[in-house]
Amino acid sequence: MNFYNEMVDVNGGVRAHYQGYDKWLRETPPERIARKRAEADLAFHRVGITFAVYGEEAGKERLIPFDIIPRIIPASEWKAMQAGLRQRVTALNMFLHDVYHDQEILKAGKVPAEQVLNNAQYRPVMQGVDVPGGIYAHIAGVDIVRAGAGEFYVLEDNLRVPSGVSYMLEDRKMMMRLFPELFAGHKVAPVQHYPDLLLEKLRAVAPKGVGDPTVVVLTPGAYNSAYFEHTFLAQQMGVELVEGRDLFVKDAVVYMRTTQGPQRVDVIYRRIDDDFLDPLVFRADSALGVPGILKAYQAGNVTLANAIGTGVADDKSIYPYVPDMIRFYLGEEPTLNNVPTWMCRRPDDLAHVLDHLAELVVKEVHGAGGYGMLVGPAASKAEIERFRQLLIAKPDGYIAQPTLALSNCPTFVAEGIAPRHLDLRPFVLSSGECVNLVPGGLTRVALTRGSLVVNSSQGGGTKDTWVLED
Repeated sequence: MNFYNEMVDVNGGVRAHYQGYDKWLRETPPERIARKRAEADLAFHRVGITFAVYGEEAGKERLIPFDIIPRIIPASEWKAMQAGLRQRVTALNMFLHDVYHDQEILKAGKVPAEQVLNNAQYRPVMQGVDVPGGIYAHIAGVDIVRAGAGEFYVLEDNLRVPSGVSYMLEDRKMMMRLFPELFAGHKVAPVQHYPDLLLEKLRAVAPKGVGDPTVVVLTPGAYNSAYFEHTFLAQQMGVELVEGRDLFVKDAVVYMRTTQGPQRVDVIYRRIDDDFLDPLVFRADSALGVPGILKAYQAGNVTLANAIGTGVADDKSIYPYVPDMIRFYLGEEPTLNNVPTWMCRRPDDLAHVLDHLAELVVKEVHGAGGYGMLVGPAASKAEIERFRQLLIAKPDGYIAQPTLALSNCPTFVAEGIAPRHLDLRPFVLSSGECVNLVPGGLTRVALTRGSLVVNSSQGGGTKDTWVLED
């Protein structure tokens, strides 16, 4: 399989947008590079940039490996990608508003009604609820890969509680600290303003009539895998980080407990899944949420970002229909490709998948984080047979896609510099006014040779992402 190399072309020449960096890398003594890499590891440990892995003993933290060779994107590529992301997230927000209101796309038969209305992520309690600006996914993390001869594909849309932006920001801060001369020699678009942009978007979707909204970040607590990010973003935005026990609802209004007494809360950037948000409505055993918060939300007295029920639009069984959503709502052709997808609930698709399991990637429709998936070419016969039985038993729980030849980029590994596969998660921020992105996003890299799974929970690392300005 031929892989597109982000830095080097098929003839072995360095691509134009990497030439300045390549020259610097060749001229920098290896001892200095090694020293700086060690310094980066130490600094990340000191700052506490870690994540917890579910399934490991409680509280065990891991450092996400950081690679100092950046992923560089020229301005022209970013401009096209940015336009495609705005188009896609706009259509997804329109879809969410539609399925919780008039359901025109379902009536038109563009998306099967049963796939939406019977979906575990569809929340009937949101039917008819008007949210500020009609925006459901205020923060979207869209995973993009480059494959084949260099075309970009959307791998998945993350609209519930997308994470990783803190690593994007800390990776940039680290590169600027370690190698300031690189930024003097390259016109790299800034990303540090993301927390200000996020706060601006959150304030813009406050309930009607609220002039100076109180914004908080709601976290499940210190054992959550992304707790570092929750604390980081609250601190960077200058807002309170709260847990469910810090909030209460009275007369359909949300209040925060403070040493000066109750303070009304207007906007909640929540990092808690729907199921745990309100024990009076969803899971009664949840100690993470706020009893009565749904009632306050339905009354229009508080804004939740992201909205309850966004998961129905990022479910992998809905993913194949996103291009149709763009055509239906915007009257445009999609500018970012979807990956061809077999829906195993369809008998013909299932038959094809069962015949080609060793060649395909199979994913649970509700899966995330690299769990619950089969990468056929890298799987053992036993793993393939296990998935065959899972598919036969519950075909509607899975989709399958071709194994993409993900692009790679030179990366520091144990044996030196070697190509490793990567993806990109840009973060798209929406309010009723407009859709914004900071240039780039989080580049995740699979550090294991030959691996196509970039998730940090599966041993992946991160790189700084440079979008070059014209």
